[in-house]
Amino acid sequence: MNQQTIGLGVIGLGAMGSEMLGIAADHPEFEVMLTADPARRAPGGAPHTPDARRVLDHPDIDAVYIASPPSTHAGYAVQAMKAGKAVFCEKPLAIDLDEGAEMVSVAAELGAVNALNFVLSDRAAALEVGRALSTEEAGTVLGVDIRLLFPEWPRAFQREADWVAGREQGGFLREVASHYLFLTDRLLGPLTRSHAQIAYGPTTESAASALLTTGDGVPVRMSGQVAAGPESYEWTLYGSGASYRITEWGRLLKGEGSGWQEVTLDGPRGDERTRLTEFARAVRGEPTTLADFAAGLRVQRVIEGLHQ
Repeated sequence: MNQQTIGLGVIGLGAMGSEMLGIAADHPEFEVMLTADPARRAPGGAPHTPDARRVLDHPDIDAVYIASPPSTHAGYAVQAMKAGKAVFCEKPLAIDLDEGAEMVSVAAELGAVNALNFVLSDRAAALEVGRALSTEEAGTVLGVDIRLLFPEWPRAFQREADWVAGREQGGFLREVASHYLFLTDRLLGPLTRSHAQIAYGPTTESAASALLTTGDGVPVRMSGQVAAGPESYEWTLYGSGASYRITEWGRLLKGEGSGWQEVTLDGPRGDERTRLTEFARAVRGEPTTLADFAAGLRVQRVIEGLHQ
């Protein structure tokens, strides 16, 4: 292996694992050493095993990307960190709060490189809102709204993953709302629940409404629905100087005066490839935009608190 590349193992080859594997196979900073999934073989002929333990024990693997079901995240991540490997994990961090706390504790104790794949950690739209807050362009933050609509759940690309439709590990709060709660936490600080109401369908939530607050008392209103209508994702920050709305996972609108104006964003939009590049930076000990396990635990506590 080239000493300039990072030996990567991939655990889980569903939608996200297969996508990241394809990106890693063509990424100059990584060499895919082994993939693991008990039910699927790696596309493209990548080295494969049904046993994830072989990835965790592999001497030439420096870092592990975990895209298996959430209930397995803690076990794999803790073993990987104890084996001296960096870990890049899909969200949610875990389902069990004690397991999430263990992941954070082990990472801190070992000084292990750890990251969670929240989409909005490096999206250009989110970075621009962060800039507007730091320069006080937005003024005083008055509130945040998160609104989600799904004509069906799970979404088409997730149907093969049975756990996504189940109440134990899945649902749109863990799978989608968590991205926007992470962004709110990153920009405004930890969130606490004031009120929540969730309606459940045959398998998982069909509607959710919650009022959260930041440490400074800023209200964060969240609503999600599985109902007829166009699939939509909307995060809005209301400020006294300017308001900002992120739609379609990366389109940014700025509200001033009488209407919303689209913001032209410079640089890369932010995607799986840019976040894998950020992970390489983390492995080399450089600062990154990625979320860490501690941020993931804060989001997990909010989400699981809503379900309770």
